This record gives sequence, C-alpha cells and structure tokens, in this order.
Amino acid sequence: MDKTPEDKVKELKRELKKTRSHLEIFYELTKAMRKTLHLEEISYIILTGLTSHQSLRYNRAALFFVDNEKKEIKGFMGLGPMDGKEASEVWQHISDEKKDLYTLIENYHLIKKDKNNQPDFMKFIQSLKFPIDPKSGLIFDSLKGEIFWIKKGNKQLKDDPLVKRLNLDEFIIAPLKIKGEITAILIVDNYITKKKISKEDFKMLEMFSEQAAGALENSYSFELTLTKAHTDPLTGLWNYGYFQYKLDEELAKAKSTKQTISVLMIDIDDFKNYNDSFGHIQGDKALKKIGETIKNNCRKIDIVCRYGGEEFSLILPSNDKKEARLLAERIRKSIAKNNILNYRFTISVGVANFPKDGIEKKKLTKKADGALYEAKNKGKNCTVTC
Repeated sequence: MDKTPEDKVKELKRELKKTRSHLEIFYELTKAMRKTLHLEEISYIILTGLTSHQSLRYNRAALFFVDNEKKEIKGFMGLGPMDGKEASEVWQHISDEKKDLYTLIENYHLIKKDKNNQPDFMKFIQSLKFPIDPKSGLIFDSLKGEIFWIKKGNKQLKDDPLVKRLNLDEFIIAPLKIKGEITAILIVDNYITKKKISKEDFKMLEMFSEQAAGALENSYSFELTLTKAHTDPLTGLWNYGYFQYKLDEELAKAKSTKQTISVLMIDIDDFKNYNDSFGHIQGDKALKKIGETIKNNCRKIDIVCRYGGEEFSLILPSNDKKEARLLAERIRKSIAKNNILNYRFTISVGVANFPKDGIEKKKLTKKADGALYEAKNKGKNCTVTC
C-alpha cells in the first residue's frame, strides 16, 4: 500500500529529528574530545560515544591498535557488558542515576585510578591480540582499509578468530587511518539486545569513524611530543621531569587504593674517575648500557628514570620495602658481575617506601636520597633501606 502524503511528512519529520539528534551528539562528542589530547582519554570518549544511550547506542565497542614492531593487533580498550545480567544492572544504574554523556565520560577517571576494578569487558579486550597474518581473518583483512558490515548469520565467518573470541553475529569493523596509515580498528555490535544494524546506523558510524580517526591523530601527535619532552636523549629512559610528574600521579593513586610504592635512588660509584680516564664519549656509552641493565631487571610497570648525571631513580608501584630491596640487590649484582664495556662498574642504592617513610613526594625522595648517601658512606656497592 502506497504511503499517503501525511505519512510521508511524518516519516520525513522523524528522519529529520533523528538526523538532528545525531548531529547534536557529534557536536557534544567533538567538544568532549577537544578537552583532552591524552590517548587513553580520547579512546574512552570515542567508545562512550558509540555505546552511550544518548549517542549511537551500540551494546559493545572495542578499540584495537596495530603494532607493526611486534607484528600484532592488540586490544586497547573496550566498553560494554559481558553478559545480559551485567547489561541490565549497568543500564538500570545509568537510568536511575540519570547519567548523561559527560557523566559517563567522567567515569574513566575512576577506572584509571583503580585498574584492579576495571570492567570485565575492558580487561577482556586488553587480553586479546591477533598476529598481523592472513590467518587472523577479518581483523587482518580490515588492514586493507575497508569498513565491513557483517550481517547476521554469516556462516562463512563462524570460525574467524575475531568472531569466535568476541562471539560476534552482526557487527561493524572499521579501520582508522592516522597519518595515512591504518593504526587502529573499531568494532561495534549489539551483543545483548540483538538489535539489527540499519543502513543509517552504518552511515553514521562511517561519519563517526572519520571524526574518531582525526581525534586519535591529534592525540598521537601530542603523545609523541610529550614522550620526547620527557625522555632522556642519551639513555632513552624517562627524565627527571617525568619522574616528578609520575611520582605525583602514582602517590595519588596509591593513597586512593591504599597501595604501597617504593622509590629507588641509584648512583654509579666513582663514575667521575671513569670519565676522567676514558673520556665523556665512552662515559655516555657506559651510562646508556647501565640504564639498559637497570631497565632489563625491572617489571613492565616500574618507572625507570635518569635522574641526572650518573644518578637514576625508580618508581615501583604496588611494591613494599622488602620487594624493593630484592629488586635493588638484583640490579646491583647484575651491574657488578657484568663487565660493561670491559669495566667493572658498581652502584649504590637507597630505598624508601610509601607510606612507611613518607606520604608526600618531597619527604619520600629525601628519604631515598638519604639512604643512597648512607650506602656511599658504608663503602659503596651496597643497598640501604630507610
């Protein structure tokens, strides 16, 4: 039956209202993305824009990054429920609390403070990685630059690694270009509600993907600039400025989660003698090698910095004094037993711990520094804890 003119007008009004709503959402998201250049925060805003009830309303959204060095596509962040029960609880909470887009975006700061309480779907996505290889299937194929809309019941993809891991049925996978190269991949679906994706949904996601890629490109440039500004050019470790900034951040996190932090101050014994004997070029090579040895003995979460001159500093999150001393000794022994540049270097180490030795940054670093000088006075090549 043909639609009457009145029906056509009503349908047109509905479409105009929906388009206006989407444009308003895009405007609000653009505003939110302009408030930060940090990659994690931008990513969270993008995923919130895809899953929020006020926005594009997908049940789940996941962001993967392409790591060409490691030859893998790694899960970076995901938003959405793991199952129907969690979905009902989350959506009811959002409804009861009347949470708007900006409130949902602010939730990221709570997640960032306590990574142990990250949502299950977030942790699940971060555990995923796929090799850059045709065997990875659809996620590998997306590197060609094409956005895929996979319709329901596509039996040809039932054994696809991505489909199996995420239990996907109908979904969209969109590659994002940064500086002309595909660097990130977005995946969205309606895992819980099974709501069908429409042509309009697909077009809106295409538009949103372009906006998201632009925001990520700006963030990448910012992060690169920030990294360069905080990196010691000789050793490639973090520098003094980053140590100060990161210790503030880690202490704030430790206070809110009631965790411990240890700080290590390391000084190369009699390094001036080495410089005087072999010259500053050789001295620079030695500093670089010693920095590498220190870093190789640490965990991934440890923050290793060149404090200045021949001194290094370490921030050890979730690390008590006993654990910190064990690490300090491991580093000390590793340097002492290895002939770096055919020379036997030794180090002295001072250890301080939050909250036992101080709850403020200045007192904590002063304590670690004091322990270091005590190690020097004891004859060097040793570790002293406060």
